Amino acid sequence: MNEIPLSVLVGLLGLMLILSAFFSGSETGMMALNRYRLRHLVKAKHRGALKTEQLLKHPDRLIGLVLLGNNLANFLAASIATVIGIRLLGDIGPAVATVITVVIFLIFSEVMPKTVAALHPERIAFPASYILAPLMKILYPGVWIINRVANGLLWLGGVHASEQMDAPLTREELRTVVREAGTLIPQRHQRMLISILELENVAVDDIMVPRNEMVAINIEDSASEILDLLYHCQHTRIPVFHGDINNVIGMLHIRQIPRILNDVDQFSPEDLKKIITEPYFVPAGTQLHTQLKNFQQQKKRIGLVVDEYGVIQGLVTFDDILEEIVGEFTTDMQAFNLDIRRQEDGSYLVDGTATIREINRQLKWKLPATGPRTLNGLILEQLEHIPEAGTSLRIDNYTIEITQAADNAVKLARITAHSHESSRQAD
Repeated sequence: MNEIPLSVLVGLLGLMLILSAFFSGSETGMMALNRYRLRHLVKAKHRGALKTEQLLKHPDRLIGLVLLGNNLANFLAASIATVIGIRLLGDIGPAVATVITVVIFLIFSEVMPKTVAALHPERIAFPASYILAPLMKILYPGVWIINRVANGLLWLGGVHASEQMDAPLTREELRTVVREAGTLIPQRHQRMLISILELENVAVDDIMVPRNEMVAINIEDSASEILDLLYHCQHTRIPVFHGDINNVIGMLHIRQIPRILNDVDQFSPEDLKKIITEPYFVPAGTQLHTQLKNFQQQKKRIGLVVDEYGVIQGLVTFDDILEEIVGEFTTDMQAFNLDIRRQEDGSYLVDGTATIREINRQLKWKLPATGPRTLNGLILEQLEHIPEAGTSLRIDNYTIEITQAADNAVKLARITAHSHESSRQAD
């Protein structure tokens, strides 16, 4: 190198600096890429993404190539810097050149390119793939030898390079991704996506209309009673039973009523049997995502929830499941939010049949939801007896006062939320 002009050596040193920065930035950019966005771009036939995906299929080879190029550039730079130092400073030249080279390479070939690559991985990784791909073919023999030795040593330590960690996202991780999407996904859409993920944690029992609140037709009732119910009914589909609610014989669609009501005076309850359809039963405990799929496959919109003994527990509809995803969309203002009513003092009057899940969701509370499903059930579990009006109890940060109790159940309760430390007691 003594015969090489100093200007040429400085130029070579600058070239090594650029090469080292390129390999350092490429490594960080490749490793910092969002793998799911990369897959999306691959499906969109993005050329840079396609080349990058090919390189990332064998990360050990990619790292071997990058480190091989990076170290070659650094070693050559050190040698060139030493020669320059000797020419300019004599015996102390190598020491001074080493210090200056380390500082310059640390800043311009390590910290700066890696920082930029970490912040903008696609801008670095995709263009770099056009250079790294042909380099992989040219330097493959050297890369292969290095990887064989390195992988052999890793294998002795119990690490297998072929076992790539490419596990799919869990529901919790996906939920975090949705929430961290920020303005990329509107907040309303975020709530809908989160609700879809939570369908697996909710069963039909949690959203069904309890059997004591079901609107149904007893075919043994008189014609006038049935007609009165039909005239005032706000539902499209109504169960029809014979004598007992557990003996459902079919489902009546309101649209079919005109077929048998040409002459009201001639109407007979038996006429309903001509237009009812076969009932659809849903096992209690069925998860909502499963039942949504079942509704679609069976072409049904309503089902009767039954327990293991075939006893009807309630009624669930396709719309009920959709509301779990998109929120309330009912147009029946009389039936909207009657179970929970805010009072002037900040407390809430809550119907005993209101579900704990619905109370927590509407009021952003944290009442215990792992046991009984309704407020009445929660109160009875805590007190272990049927309370009278005026009885109060404390559950965590909530004071509950029973205002109405009848028929062995809590009909109405006043709930006040407190912000101080949680405690649980009964008065």
